[in-house]
Amino acid sequence: MADLTAVVHGAAELATATGELGGDDPAGIHSGAAVAVVDGEVAAVGPTDEVTREYPPENAAHDVDATGRAVIPGYVDSHTHACFAGDRSDEFEAKLRGTTYGELLASGGGIHRTVRATRAASDEELVDNLLDQLDVMVAHGTTTVEVKSGYGLDTETELRMLDVIDRADRRHPVDVVPTFMGAHAVPRDYEGSSDPVDADDYVDRVVDEQLPAVEKQGIAEFCDVFCDEGAFTVDQSRRVLEAGAGRGLTPKVHAEELAHRGGAKLGAEVGAASADHLLHATDEDVAALVEADVTPVLLPGTAFGLGADYADGRAMVDTGAPVAVATDFNPNCHSQSMGFAAALACVEMGLTPAEALVATTRNGARALDRPDLGVVREGAPADLAVLDAPSHVHVPYSYGVNRVATVLKDGRPVVGPEWTGERDTDSEGGR
Repeated sequence: MADLTAVVHGAAELATATGELGGDDPAGIHSGAAVAVVDGEVAAVGPTDEVTREYPPENAAHDVDATGRAVIPGYVDSHTHACFAGDRSDEFEAKLRGTTYGELLASGGGIHRTVRATRAASDEELVDNLLDQLDVMVAHGTTTVEVKSGYGLDTETELRMLDVIDRADRRHPVDVVPTFMGAHAVPRDYEGSSDPVDADDYVDRVVDEQLPAVEKQGIAEFCDVFCDEGAFTVDQSRRVLEAGAGRGLTPKVHAEELAHRGGAKLGAEVGAASADHLLHATDEDVAALVEADVTPVLLPGTAFGLGADYADGRAMVDTGAPVAVATDFNPNCHSQSMGFAAALACVEMGLTPAEALVATTRNGARALDRPDLGVVREGAPADLAVLDAPSHVHVPYSYGVNRVATVLKDGRPVVGPEWTGERDTDSEGGR
């Protein structure tokens, strides 16, 4: 028998995120609207009087009165490095005093510091850390998040990180999408050796040792690589992505963040799900991504944290690119808030609030090959956020303030008055 999971009604504004970037109504706005949820999926969207006549709120397991408030899809954060150990807040302070990220790396800080801390942490510490981050994310409206490995840089720790990501997914209401990123950086050393590590030699290890083990483990969905200055070349990155694809992992690529090195065109060449960062991408790069149906993922929080120039989101949208926006949450970009990312996308990248909404929801789902997420339409999973505001515009307008009051995952409250705060047990069953 069908379960009337929830009825969200009386919304001053319902943003379905079903329009197109650059169009007249990207956010797909409905006024005075309601959403009925049956068995965790959207069963009806429309005027409150029509929806509630067919689906009376008093018959629902969850009666959500959204009078005077806006309802939006749950955010889909398509790029994070949220699984890690350690604290690098002192490096933030050092950068404010003029220390460059390159200088931090040269002194053993930056990613290498996080690698050491992550290798030393227990699985339980990593799980608890990630669950804490997911708590903050869902409180800010995120209902699906991608999390990468990449702070292990050896087979054992990369597998541990993916297992931690999987365990957190099974325990937390937020859906967690696992990405293998053994090619995040060239490690400083190998166990038992003091010789400097050669990048080509490390790529051999990623291809010949890490990827077969990742395939056997069966957790990761994507394979990412940092194709940029000081990381991996286009040829090295191609080796990793093609080897990953041969083992069933869809390619993703960090591209054109620190300098223009050809990573965006590589993403187009290998049919990546997304090419991310793109601070130094050219018009030609963007055209190649659009032609290859690769989602450009912009990460304004990274530019904010580095004090760098921002990607030209307005120009990308105007060329028809299906731009997504994500947080890039990591120890060097310490913001879990998609609302803040949306505000930066508006102020610094030229997107409108409606475009930023689509970029943080439907297009984020596109970057994860999950076309049913990030929208409010019949048949879609009922992942919703109710704002303590009358319009989606208040998210970027109220920058620095969390406007999310209630979050529904599959139509069930996971943030708000009805949420108990309890997590699932760490069982063997998948979500």
